[in-house]
Amino acid sequence: MEILVLIGRVVFALLFLGSGYGHFAQRQMMTGYAASKGVPAAKLMVPLTGLQLLVGALMVALGIWPDVGALLLVVFLVPTAFMLHGFWAETDPGAKSMEQTQFLKDLALAGAALVMFAVFANLGSDLGLVLVGPAFSLS
Repeated sequence: MEILVLIGRVVFALLFLGSGYGHFAQRQMMTGYAASKGVPAAKLMVPLTGLQLLVGALMVALGIWPDVGALLLVVFLVPTAFMLHGFWAETDPGAKSMEQTQFLKDLALAGAALVMFAVFANLGSDLGLVLVGPAFSLS
């Protein structure tokens, strides 16, 4: 089971590593998009959330307090769903559909990250294949 959990952690983290990198590599474009969606202090928030994504993903993938890493991802995903993908405000059917898909994707990923948090915190030292075990204990 340990190897399956490790593979799952790494595969899950890949999406966030790419997105976190994009926050820096495409900073100007992402800042403009965030500002257009009403994100306060977008110029500051884009690199901060990029760092949050990179740190959270690395924590999950490498097993360095993976429960904390999963929570960092949840804390990014839920506000992002509501602030950037408000499909309910769209009038164009195509844009509404696209935003609804992105909204639901973010919530689904947040749900998966919450499940990871619970599993990591519940398994504790039995998680295996981690550098530093979970910071929380739910058992």
